Amino acid sequence: MPKMKTKSSAKKRFKITGTGKVRASQAGKQHGMIKRTNKQIRNQRGTTILCDQDARIVMKFLPNG
Repeated sequence: MPKMKTKSSAKKRFKITGTGKVRASQAGKQHGMIKRTNKQIRNQRGTTILCDQDARIVMKFLPNG
């Protein structure tokens, strides 16, 4: 039986927490900060927990999900 391969793009973008939730970086923070308000930039710092519907999709790409 061959090993299950991890999607490399998923392993770079998502981490699974100890309780099984999916942690991801905030969306909309890669470029174009000059257009965003300071409040939006502040609120997009760090990471966030994905909702259940999105997490279910991401789990298919990660081996321990």
